[in-house]
Amino acid sequence: MAWFRAGSSVAKLAIRRTLSQGGSHAARARVIPSQNRYFQTTVFRSNAQSAPVPRPVPLSRLTDSFLDGTSSVYLEELQRAWEHDPNSVDESWDNFFRNFVGQAATSPGISGQTIQESMRLLLLVRAYQVNGHMKAKLDPLGLEQREIPEDLDLALYGFTEADLDREFYLGVWRMAGFLSENRPVQTLRAVLTRLEQAYCGSIGYEYMHIADRDQCNWLRDKIETPTPMQYNRQRREVILDRLMWSTQFENFLATKWTAAKRFGLEGGETLIPGMKEMFDRAADLGVESIVIGMSHRGRLNVLGNVVRKPLRQIFSEFSGGTKPVDEVGLYTGTGDVKYHLGTSYDRPTRGGKRIHLSLVANPSHLEAVDPVVVGKTRAKQYYSNDVDRTKNMGILIHGDGSFAGQGVVYETLHLSALPNYTTGGTIHIVVNNQVAFTTDPKAGRSSQYCTDVAKALNAPIFHVNGDDMEAVVHVCELAAEWRQTFHSDVVVDIVCYRRFGHNEIDEPSFTQPKMYQVIRNHPSALEIYQKKLLECGQATKEDIDRIHNKVNTILNEEFLSSKDYVPQRRDWLSAYWLGFKSPEQLSRIRNTGVKPEILKNVGKAITTLPDTFKPHRAVKKIFTDRAKMIETGEGIDWAVGEALAFATLLVEGNHVRLSGQDVERGTFSHRHAVVHDQETGEMYCPLDHVMINQNEEMFTVSNSPEL
Repeated sequence: MAWFRAGSSVAKLAIRRTLSQGGSHAARARVIPSQNRYFQTTVFRSNAQSAPVPRPVPLSRLTDSFLDGTSSVYLEELQRAWEHDPNSVDESWDNFFRNFVGQAATSPGISGQTIQESMRLLLLVRAYQVNGHMKAKLDPLGLEQREIPEDLDLALYGFTEADLDREFYLGVWRMAGFLSENRPVQTLRAVLTRLEQAYCGSIGYEYMHIADRDQCNWLRDKIETPTPMQYNRQRREVILDRLMWSTQFENFLATKWTAAKRFGLEGGETLIPGMKEMFDRAADLGVESIVIGMSHRGRLNVLGNVVRKPLRQIFSEFSGGTKPVDEVGLYTGTGDVKYHLGTSYDRPTRGGKRIHLSLVANPSHLEAVDPVVVGKTRAKQYYSNDVDRTKNMGILIHGDGSFAGQGVVYETLHLSALPNYTTGGTIHIVVNNQVAFTTDPKAGRSSQYCTDVAKALNAPIFHVNGDDMEAVVHVCELAAEWRQTFHSDVVVDIVCYRRFGHNEIDEPSFTQPKMYQVIRNHPSALEIYQKKLLECGQATKEDIDRIHNKVNTILNEEFLSSKDYVPQRRDWLSAYWLGFKSPEQLSRIRNTGVKPEILKNVGKAITTLPDTFKPHRAVKKIFTDRAKMIETGEGIDWAVGEALAFATLLVEGNHVRLSGQDVERGTFSHRHAVVHDQETGEMYCPLDHVMINQNEEMFTVSNSPEL
């Protein structure tokens, strides 16, 4: 549907010009309610008290009434060319004429249907795909006042309420979604119902900025499905159990340690079941290891309920516990406060598999961990020979303020598709409190959403109401499927709220009084989900009480066990770094020297270029001089010494990765680790050829973005 993209702006301007002859659109200042939910977006003052009803116009008489004069002439020319030879026009136009010219005239009941009306309706469909998220019910508090785009107003396209039950010819298109279904004739009401259901519920989809047609069609197929997401009773009980753990964990900490700072997840508890369902789906799709990075809000909940750090250990840290026991041969550093710590665990999944989870430690700088997670994921992919980058995945959990405001976020996003930095896609989850520490969104960013920075990467963005538990689960699973299918970044924006302040002893009403008046009386996500399950008969009061009692019993048992828990120094690490020696250990100084014959052998490899390779003459002289240095052992400079060090590490079986600004050539034109053929532009890296059949990733040298 290339003509859709190209012609939509022209068409909308022409529509306005047409309708302005019978009325005028007032400047939008507010949203006008109506008894009909489809007419809520545009203030329309008509001289005839109603929008003009479009009249059938044959294609040959199309003028400025829909397209401008130039476009209508162009359309006629295209039609004549298509009638003479369908292969002479683009496939999208061939599809268009087959639908509207070749078939519409023979369809019963719509012989008077015009190409004009059908194109207007198709433009309305596209408007929902592009801007339907602006009408979605994303704010659980109902405080956000968003201006609904004029594109979603039926009156803009010349339709009135009287047209809702009229049948229109849409055709069957070579694209995914409901337009591909074998239902060429549909009523306007049926079309709108499908669009409202798909794009204006608890999930707002942003994907039409993606240029790749296959990716858009894949998403359309997932989004515009005629049956909404449905879960059976057993699956809903699992989701309820996970939400119960998330909620009761925070309640338990609040009860036992009322004055402690814990940066709780209250208001965003659906994150935990969402993450668990995401990991289960990822494991089903082949992921074996996940590296997680996040700041402090909700970290203890993720540690305890997702990564499975022992609850008694977390409770012991709150109580102060005993001094960590020293372990001989283990160097751990000093550790950190409990809401900065990491851990790792092999977790069983709902599908019967096991997945390794590693939560990386993070300092108070909220997004500092982002490149660390991406780098660790890339390293795990190398060492596990994960060539397709489908077994190891990175997950980054952000706050709304930091995702929009911190430069390291974009810098990390910008690495995602670079050949020597990509990890096959990172899943970004934004816990969107709708407020930073004390800063409102209007003072914290210039864009509509905190996630708009991700559009630069053509990443799909799924905004979801954090109070809709099953919608959160749905987008989390969809994100895992996207990552494993297209191996690129994806963003899940969980729009929730922060029930307390930045921390539990902070007073948020100082700066957000109206928001916190609403929050004080707002039910939790658990209460909302329990009510939903009771009303639809998918759970009983006894089921809910049973799960509640089970969770509370385990929490109390772990609390009692925490009193006798003896912490280890290694507890704060995300993994057991057994190779690190402690300062107390006396380690001998190893001989790092290499035999001269080895140096000469590797030296010859790193100073030799292929016979057919045409380097710059100055570079050729540099390599000739280096060969003499290796042969005589005299005049060896820093660049040659560095190259010899790298080469001998490779011979000993070590992976060497050198990354940074201009590292391939060297800022001062000294390294020349990568040489360029002056005729073909082909690149050659001598250190990739130190050994026979050397793994091409064993030595990696790669320029980084200009930082």
